Amino acid sequence: MLLDNEQIKQLRKQKEKHPMPEQDHKERIKNFNEVPFGYSAETAVKEAARCLQCKEAKCVEGCPVEVDIPAFIKLVMEEKFDEGIKKLKEKNNLPAVCGRVCPQESQCESFCVRGKKGQPVAIGRLERFLADYELAKGVETPPKPAPTGKRVAIVGSGPAGLTAAGDLARMGHEVVLFEAFHATGGVLRYGIPEFRLPKEKVLQREVNYIASLGVEIRTNVVIGKTITVDELFAEGFQAIFIGTGAGLPQFLGIPGENLNGVYSANEFLTRTNLMKAYLFPNWDTPIKLGKKVAVVGAGNVAMDSARTALRLGAEEVHIVYRRSDKEMPARAEEIEHAKEEGVVFNLLTNPIRIIADENGWVKGMECIKMELGEPDESGRARPVPMKGSEFVFDVETVVIAIGNSPNPLIPQTTSGLELGRKGTIKADEKGATSRKGVYAGGDIVTGAATVILAMGAGKVAARAIDSYLKTLV
Repeated sequence: MLLDNEQIKQLRKQKEKHPMPEQDHKERIKNFNEVPFGYSAETAVKEAARCLQCKEAKCVEGCPVEVDIPAFIKLVMEEKFDEGIKKLKEKNNLPAVCGRVCPQESQCESFCVRGKKGQPVAIGRLERFLADYELAKGVETPPKPAPTGKRVAIVGSGPAGLTAAGDLARMGHEVVLFEAFHATGGVLRYGIPEFRLPKEKVLQREVNYIASLGVEIRTNVVIGKTITVDELFAEGFQAIFIGTGAGLPQFLGIPGENLNGVYSANEFLTRTNLMKAYLFPNWDTPIKLGKKVAVVGAGNVAMDSARTALRLGAEEVHIVYRRSDKEMPARAEEIEHAKEEGVVFNLLTNPIRIIADENGWVKGMECIKMELGEPDESGRARPVPMKGSEFVFDVETVVIAIGNSPNPLIPQTTSGLELGRKGTIKADEKGATSRKGVYAGGDIVTGAATVILAMGAGKVAARAIDSYLKTLV
């Protein structure tokens, strides 16, 4: 039933978002099923009515993939769901992914005028609603454009690569996407747990949509080893987009990091997600986990690691972070979910040594208490050690989740690529690198960042590649 003007008027006065139902925290730590259930059609329509339909929509400024947010929300309010998903997918090739993992609170929703008096419109939840509506009824593929005869290679099937591939295919170019692993998705598949992003139900179907646009996907191809960038050009590709992300884990550089029972978050999550350790012994990859686990770091990856450890059977999981709760970079929703599930937060605490038992396995971690000083180059208060505050707590598994760097393989095997200070590939605002015909975007350029920023970079680079290809005879 369509809302009448009086109902819309009343809903626009509602200060808070409509809540999204989710699994009870006592039950969800026993499984890897998705935590939030998503909006019903009735709730989505009511939430959409909270949108003020601003003439100058600031929310669009906060969307890296340039979605016409007021337009798709208006279509939801009018119960025109088929038109709504089409409007959304004019710009976003991965709406079901974005609706789940995009940090809307610091992107589009932070610009929402409605948020000045109460909470912003739940843009991400409405995006997920439309995407799930389409997944349930069957995904439609838009008509293919006339082929241009130009060939583009996309390196990496993460959010940047998938976005660039989809956009370029819709422009009529022949697109081949190369993935080093046996399965596509990049960080979406190996980094984000099943309970936040279901792989078969959501991710694989989004990848299938990209393939249906005409993108050829080749897995188990390591660019820089199986074949080089130069060899891709020799094979007839006229432009190449590098979206290989940041998959090289960073460590603390403290004694004991090489002990048995210490994981990088990259390995811990890849074993669990891509290699399905959470389904062992039905799948072949086990993961050894102690009863007491410490996760070092407080970003989204740290929260994913901590919540995964609980579901794998850990009895006690600690987040160990050298700053206070105000500086934690993880999404507020992820922190809240972790706390609900029983993760213990050891804040203003920094590891200085990991301690071994007689067999070389982790048995403890020595830490020092910190206090906050003046802001550092990141703008956050600098943590300063408190002399004499060292202490040891028992722990059997340590997961280091303090960030990742770009894999150096492509830069090492590709001449003419100018690099940044931390091994990133230098690219201009359109994604063009120092090498003619080579473009790059996402974490390989910025260092570890968000899924939506990588998607935005893929979209910008796709436009630039299209313009470049038009200059070629």
